[in-house]
Amino acid sequence: MTRYRLTLAYDGRDFFGWQRLKDKPTVQGSIEAAIERSFGQRVTVQGAGRTDRGAHAEGQVASFALTEAVTTGDLVEGCNTALPPSIRALEAAEVAPGFHARSDAIGKDYEYRIGDRPDLAGRIWLARRPLELSAMQRAIGALVGTHDFASFATKPRFEQRSTECTLSRATVDVSDGVTLLRFSADRFLMHMVRNMVGAVAKVGEGRYAPSRIAEILAARDRSASPGSAPASGLYLMRVHYPGEGAGG
Repeated sequence: MTRYRLTLAYDGRDFFGWQRLKDKPTVQGSIEAAIERSFGQRVTVQGAGRTDRGAHAEGQVASFALTEAVTTGDLVEGCNTALPPSIRALEAAEVAPGFHARSDAIGKDYEYRIGDRPDLAGRIWLARRPLELSAMQRAIGALVGTHDFASFATKPRFEQRSTECTLSRATVDVSDGVTLLRFSADRFLMHMVRNMVGAVAKVGEGRYAPSRIAEILAARDRSASPGSAPASGLYLMRVHYPGEGAGG
């Protein structure tokens, strides 16, 4: 058995999220089908993160093992030949037998995009209301550091070991008319980025004072925070592993 790590980009509009579903198109299912078509081997692909329906990636990582080894170049080419155009394999590498894309990750970078850009519908949060950048910049800094992020965590169906995370970066700026919120952390809770964005956006709209973000964080209660931002603006940008640095 040879184990591989595959880095992927995808447009989430065509899929019902990452995780394989029996009768709906998903990113995981598409990759597994592409590998079987190209190399005649049925595999189970593990992703570094289970992105939501409609969310995107520019640096998702998947891991899997093949019983018959192929070169990394052939792996990328074969996947891209069989994958739908909205998923691209960017690069591949052989990894240690025990490597797991999710459990071996030590950090992730996410980006969230907001703007009044109809040409980017489905690729951003299409928000018509102007956002006050300086207010958002004052507010978002409260999220940096090691905190209990229970206020920004949607309760998962499984038992969660902890709601404490360390954010090394939380920034906001504007490029080409799109507001970009960037987050780097050692781990993220379920819907955490979308929930943080929902609160920071209210600051930008003038509905919350910048100090409100710190108050929500301190409450450690999901009911203290507003609803989630839509999945359409969310991008998994990079996954970090030991020896590569955690970014931020």
